[in-house]
Amino acid sequence: MSRSADPRRTPPPAAPAAPAPVPLLGVDFTCAPSRRKPITVARGERMGGVVRLAAIDELASLAEFEALLARPGPWFGAFDFPFGLPREFVDALGLGADCDAVIAALRARCAGRMDFRALVDAWGNGRPPGRRLVHRATDTAQAVASSSPLQTRYVPVGFMYFEGLARLVAAGLALPGLRRGDPQRVAVEGYPGRLAHAVLGRRSYKNDASAERLLARKDLIEALERGRTGTPSLGLRLRLSHAQRDAIVDDTGGDRIDAVLCLLQAAWAQAQPGHGVPPHTDPVEGWIVGP
Repeated sequence: MSRSADPRRTPPPAAPAAPAPVPLLGVDFTCAPSRRKPITVARGERMGGVVRLAAIDELASLAEFEALLARPGPWFGAFDFPFGLPREFVDALGLGADCDAVIAALRARCAGRMDFRALVDAWGNGRPPGRRLVHRATDTAQAVASSSPLQTRYVPVGFMYFEGLARLVAAGLALPGLRRGDPQRVAVEGYPGRLAHAVLGRRSYKNDASAERLLARKDLIEALERGRTGTPSLGLRLRLSHAQRDAIVDDTGGDRIDAVLCLLQAAWAQAQPGHGVPPHTDPVEGWIVGP
């Protein structure tokens, strides 16, 4: 009788099943979503060095955004809005020592976004020019600076902070470096502009229907598919269908491509020590993830 047919032979133990990939989210946020300008969510998963885009969803209200945050985990997302405010502003107004305390104090003082603008303006108007919209350490830590979270005009990232962070905290999410929360639902701060700049340099790719920006979007997506994500590299390649590629490239506003960029930042951060947030990050300022 052959060894393979010996009934007395103990079969080898089955190999353990590979863990299921953690669902990933990349969220291009707007503080006043509508059907015309929705919150755009790229959903996907990472398999080794490949990030597969599953779908892109559009949320036309903050209530839909809250429902997204309430979905049971595990999931891991990168969100394109500030998770903190400059320490100088927080300390001057005595808002608190951590992100929960700061957003709670602001929501108690400010009934809405315009009240937050008035609070920022009142503080900034008594300061020297050039020191009215101060930045966090993370805003200027890389080649491409992000807008101050106190900016409530032009690109109103201050309004995005005011509406976005309050909902992350209320939903009980874990925010690495800022708050513990539910370890099955984790959010980090992304910034698609930094990843886009690493690929395209100073070429603009959105908010315009011109042929030049269409070509830039095509070049950006092609680079992501080939894993060319700048220096230092994310070490990831994007996988998507032809239909998904066309839908992303045809979006002249760039919201879909920004959501995909955040998805890649989520995939990178999820696998990093501390989820890409350095030790001793200021608990009121937060950190933008990226290599």
